[in-house]
Amino acid sequence: MATSMTAEFSVRIPAQVATMAGLQPKRRRRITPQAGHALEILGHAIEYLTDEFVHRGGEMRAGNSQLEAVQMLMARNREIYYECPVMVTVGDRLRAMLHLKAA
Repeated sequence: MATSMTAEFSVRIPAQVATMAGLQPKRRRRITPQAGHALEILGHAIEYLTDEFVHRGGEMRAGNSQLEAVQMLMARNREIYYECPVMVTVGDRLRAMLHLKAA
C-alpha cells in the first residue's frame, strides 16, 4: 500500500493564470467576501479529498480520478485567487505621484 512519489502528473493551469502568476511579484490581493467564501469552501474540499486519499492508501498514478478532482479544485482555487485585484502599496502610490518607474 505504499505510494510512489515518482509518478508524473500533467497539471493543466489555464494560460492566463500561469502567466499572471509568473509575471507579478508576490503581492497582497483584495479578496472580496464572495471570493473568500469560495476559497474557503474549495480549501475544505481539497483538504477532505486529500485526507481521504491518504487514509485509503491511494496510488499516485496518472488517470486517478480522485487526484484529478483535487487538481481541478486546486486550479479553480488559483483562478479565483488571481481574479482578485492586487492591492496598491504605499510605494506604488509614491512612485505614481512622483512619476517614477518601478524598480
